[in-house]
Amino acid sequence: MTDLQALQAAFEQARLASAELTERPDNATLLKLYALYKQGSVGDNGQARPSFSDMVARAKWDAWTALKGLPQDQAMRQYIDLIASLD
Repeated sequence: MTDLQALQAAFEQARLASAELTERPDNATLLKLYALYKQGSVGDNGQARPSFSDMVARAKWDAWTALKGLPQDQAMRQYIDLIASLD
């Protein structure tokens, strides 16, 4: 298994662990988790910004876009570390 494959496996394990957290994280942490997950799995945000009337989608979009340029492997590591800190 290569380092990238091991990282991707750990990233997937963290994603699964996120669904089993005993306490729901606060909204700021949830946005950070969302943004790190999207950056780690997709890369930079290329989607159009949601309309002002959809505040949740807009907050998610803003959080993800704030990570523009962060390499996917670093986003994966940060996501894994954040999930581990919440467990």
